Amino acid sequence: MPISGNPRFSRNLRLTMFERLQELLQLWSSTLGEGVVLLTHKELSSTVVAPENQAQRFTVVVSKKFSVLLLGTPQSKLLNGNGATPTLYQVGLTFEPDAIASFLTQLAHQLENASDTLKLISITQASIQPNDAATQGEFTLALLELLSSEESNPPLAQNSTDSTVYACQPLVEEALRHQVEQERLLHQVTTQIRQSLELPVILKTAVEQVRHFLQVDRLVIYQFDFPPPEEKSDSKGFSIDLDVEEKILPTDSIGKEIAPSAITTESSPLPLASKPNWGCVTYEARASDSILSVLNLVEEQDCSIHVPNCRERYRQGLTVAIDDVESAYAASPCLLNMLQQMQVRAKLIAPIVVQNNLWGLLIAHQCFEPRHWQDSERMFLKQIAEHLTVAIYQAQLYAQLQQQKTTLEQRVIERTQELRDTLQAAQAASRAKSEFLAAMSHELRTPLTCVIGMSATLLRWSFGQEGERTVPVVKQRRYLQTIQESGEHLLELINDILDLSQVEAGKAVLNISEFSLSKLTHQTLGALQEKALLRDLNLEMDFRVKLESDRFCADQRRVRQILFNLLGNAVKFTPEGGQVTLRVWRENNLAVFQVEDTGIGIADDQLPLLFQKFQQLESVYHRSYEGTGLGLALTKQLVELHGGRIEVESVVNEGSVFTVWLPTQPISSTTSAKATLKNNSKPQGSIVLVENHEETATPICEALTTAGYQVVWLIDGSTAIDQIKLLQPRAVIVDWQLPGVDGYEMVYSLRNSPTTQQIKILALTTPIPTDQEYELRSEVDDYLPKPIETVQLLDKITALMEN
Repeated sequence: MPISGNPRFSRNLRLTMFERLQELLQLWSSTLGEGVVLLTHKELSSTVVAPENQAQRFTVVVSKKFSVLLLGTPQSKLLNGNGATPTLYQVGLTFEPDAIASFLTQLAHQLENASDTLKLISITQASIQPNDAATQGEFTLALLELLSSEESNPPLAQNSTDSTVYACQPLVEEALRHQVEQERLLHQVTTQIRQSLELPVILKTAVEQVRHFLQVDRLVIYQFDFPPPEEKSDSKGFSIDLDVEEKILPTDSIGKEIAPSAITTESSPLPLASKPNWGCVTYEARASDSILSVLNLVEEQDCSIHVPNCRERYRQGLTVAIDDVESAYAASPCLLNMLQQMQVRAKLIAPIVVQNNLWGLLIAHQCFEPRHWQDSERMFLKQIAEHLTVAIYQAQLYAQLQQQKTTLEQRVIERTQELRDTLQAAQAASRAKSEFLAAMSHELRTPLTCVIGMSATLLRWSFGQEGERTVPVVKQRRYLQTIQESGEHLLELINDILDLSQVEAGKAVLNISEFSLSKLTHQTLGALQEKALLRDLNLEMDFRVKLESDRFCADQRRVRQILFNLLGNAVKFTPEGGQVTLRVWRENNLAVFQVEDTGIGIADDQLPLLFQKFQQLESVYHRSYEGTGLGLALTKQLVELHGGRIEVESVVNEGSVFTVWLPTQPISSTTSAKATLKNNSKPQGSIVLVENHEETATPICEALTTAGYQVVWLIDGSTAIDQIKLLQPRAVIVDWQLPGVDGYEMVYSLRNSPTTQQIKILALTTPIPTDQEYELRSEVDDYLPKPIETVQLLDKITALMEN
């Protein structure tokens, strides 16, 4: 059976030397550890050789780290000095996994014994891996040492053929030494890849060592998808041919290179900036400084040769060997001229494919003379490229890991900061709660003490001894005044808390109306005038609004509250003898209110706390001014509720300026109707509303009250009839779907009572069809479908009152 695959070497050896090789393999297999399979021709139960190779011998070693096949075929007989006839064998030795598996498969097919067949099949089906580089190198050295001993006792040649065989032994020895050096280099590159994650160091070292081993003038790594070289400071303005994209000689389906004359050229290249898949030389090793450097070069001309799917073929593992560019590119003078400028005479290219993507090319250049590239050189360069693929992929994984680590660290930092901010916010909220409770304890306790204490004194005077009843009226009035002021103060505190909670909950609704800015501001200023006089303050008004611009649309009560809070703070924090000024002017559709004082001022670091809830800018337990810290927070909320803004400027010990911009608010038709009816000075009459739903009754009551009517709201329909007889209103509004006593029963009772039959009745119903409308109109004076429109309600009530 002839050997399969490509043996690492094949030569004629004596039978004794062949047996020594078998002994070497047996000895070597014992050092490989567990899982080693050693098989020789002697161990099989039957002879499985062809008739012409009846004395064929073999030895196979299969393991995870190292596998080898030794095969000997008899060639001739040689006479020695004693007349014996030792056999001369043609010996083949291979380490290729495919060749070993193929041999075992062929051997299994020829076996007659079933157990031997199963044994061989199990060995063949086991995955025979490429040999470990270190183990391979050590075995090659041992093999070289054994073969060198053969040279000291060569067999006698019987013919010219044998003489030729032994004359070629030095060449074989040189090939083996070359193989050892190659194995050492592969092992060195592999070891460096395993021990280092520094990709630049690995690539630089590999380029230098491979160039030295191949004895080429220049070795480079061309990397795809690299930043344009115009960004690099050492770019020199011309290109190197790398046989990339459209610049290689393709091969046909059997690997034969296509002649350059059969390839068309591109006449209109793409602009440099738009060329796809840009790359450049990133690593280079040169034999001497006289060889031109091609590192980081920019392409100024394009002598491309059009080869479709070239990059795809590289990705699939295509290697290219050009022995002489002058003959290969004779049909492309532009490209040949460019290669000559770059000192390229011969080149060998192996692709670097990472994760099925073409990462780059490993390129060897012979610069001054042609060179025939051996198959072993092509295979070696391809193996180096495959090892570099592992290093690149390993570096990419490490870079991704580092990026993920950095991202994770950043996320941890951000999350830690968020938790720290949350903790600080919680601590601030806890402090604010404590400060609020302390403030409320003081603010509520003081007026309550006055109310309880003075009212108790008045009660004692009223029910005490006879002589104590003659209490001076002045003192009584003073006590009652104190009680009233304390109660009003309590009411203000409670209203502030309720208003702020409603605004923050989104339940506050603006009641838009048109009012006079002059009247509103003067009334607000007048309400604080007495307090300002008690503190010896000068309270001034600077009103700059023209008469035709005096009317303004907003929530009048909320605007008054905004001004009252700002002016009240100014009066509170301005020392005696100071001044507080209220300025008002218009800016297009804006009303601007500005309160300026000559008070204590606010420090810059305390301005961010100014509009926060329950915040006072001095210690709760050492402050000189009363207050809960809700006024300015509520003011800001009310301003923003109008869509306005508030700003503050302040200087410590000089004073503060608060400025509010409020935009005019649109008035709906309902609000307009309310405003028109509100101008009526006399009450329009009394109306009874019978409605059990608060959300329906509330807007009806507000609209009728605003229009000047006196409204009584009744919920229970069963008791409403007696109350209507007692109240005698001018009109009754009845929900037609009342529980218990419905609208029909109530109308029937009212119509059949002499005291109520003249009362006008308006029914509130769900939308009804036309045939039911006539029936309903026969029972009531008018009806109104839900949902209720305020304008329609007022129109119908007005019409009923006029009839």
